Amino acid sequence: MRTTRLLLAACLTLSTAFPAFAAPTPITPVPAHAAGRLATVQLRVSPDHRDWTYQPGENVKFTVAVTADNEPLAGANITYKVGPEMLPMDEKTATASADGIVTIDGGTLKVPGFIRCIVTAEFGGKTYRGLATAAFAPEKIQPTQTEPADFDAFWDAGKAELAKVPLEPEITLMPEACTPAVNVYHVSFRTVGSSGQYVSRIYGILCEPKAPGKYPAVLRVPGAGVRPYTGSKELSARGVITLDIGIHGIPVNLAPGLYDQLRTGALSGYHLYNLDNKDLYYYRRVYLSCVRANDFLVSREMYDGQNLVVTGGSQGGQLTIVTTALDPRVKGLAPQFPAYCDVTGYLNGRAGGWPHMFRPDAKTGENFHATPAKIATTSYYDTVNFAKRVKVPGHYTWGYNDETCPPTSMYAAFNQINAPKELVLALEANHPIIPEQTEAVAKWIGGFLKLTK
Repeated sequence: MRTTRLLLAACLTLSTAFPAFAAPTPITPVPAHAAGRLATVQLRVSPDHRDWTYQPGENVKFTVAVTADNEPLAGANITYKVGPEMLPMDEKTATASADGIVTIDGGTLKVPGFIRCIVTAEFGGKTYRGLATAAFAPEKIQPTQTEPADFDAFWDAGKAELAKVPLEPEITLMPEACTPAVNVYHVSFRTVGSSGQYVSRIYGILCEPKAPGKYPAVLRVPGAGVRPYTGSKELSARGVITLDIGIHGIPVNLAPGLYDQLRTGALSGYHLYNLDNKDLYYYRRVYLSCVRANDFLVSREMYDGQNLVVTGGSQGGQLTIVTTALDPRVKGLAPQFPAYCDVTGYLNGRAGGWPHMFRPDAKTGENFHATPAKIATTSYYDTVNFAKRVKVPGHYTWGYNDETCPPTSMYAAFNQINAPKELVLALEANHPIIPEQTEAVAKWIGGFLKLTK
């Protein structure tokens, strides 16, 4: 069963106020007591269908409203690009009418997909930007990624290797982080290495209710990057064992500066490490380590033995779907804007998912990573092929304006899921999660686990 809902945010991404600027002369009269005028500029872009959704062959028109202090900026000059999302687009210019409006013909698509309109304008030495993205039969988008014949055998072999590695957990109470209701621990446990020739450790923050009892568990998997973690004390206080993990085999409670150095140094571009070899690729250890994190969670004495949920956003959405597909102990999932979906889209004339390794270079048009070996490796790791294997209920959320995880790529994976699923759309949302999405995810997890707090 599939359910789709629109999430109406009180303050949507593109309606957020932009920084003040020295306004062109004049927008409205300057009060007699004032020496000058500053204003808050907004570029609002919207398709002409209220649900932002069209049928292939149907034409879309985008409306651009340019305002300052909610007053139209008559005669404002804009620059815009319109075309299939994430692909090269020609740049054009237009001038706003007396009411600050520009209407742009967005054209159409003959096949399911998305058209995006990106608008910029310069005022007072600053550049302002807005965008909107129109969907064309997104529920019919199919993946371009292939599925290897030995996909299941490959991952079954990885899990068998993982099972031979002893857990050997190390658990350290963090008194300064504990609350009256929650104990907080820095933890680590053994996992496989990328090559299968060595073992490493995975680190995270465990939060457990202090009150005796049996509790459900939630694994929180991380977005891309390198950072410390503090745990999910608020969720744990509601009666849940939570584990937030890092994926890079380093403690997650160190000084922030260390992670900055790793992010820009040794771990920069980790998603490309050994991409030409499926057995050595960086994400092999990561995917199996998420299963190992569940091994740790279900070993906890307070675990209720039944209820295990996985959640995360972006790379965390990717890992949520992957972990659920690999681990039958997972009973529910809540991914947000999942990454690594249909990364081969760019090789087939449309947008692919983060990390965009097959997107042609913007200047040269070259595609440095599109070698047969690298393309083949991604087929073992693409979220699309794991989505086909999800068998439990899930709550999914993203926005049409996501420029990191394009909606074309996410729908390519979502449309492969045959389990009960609910999609909650925040149409204007770009990649950062908005508060309304966070609340919707928390509400779904609470309901799914039947939390009373």
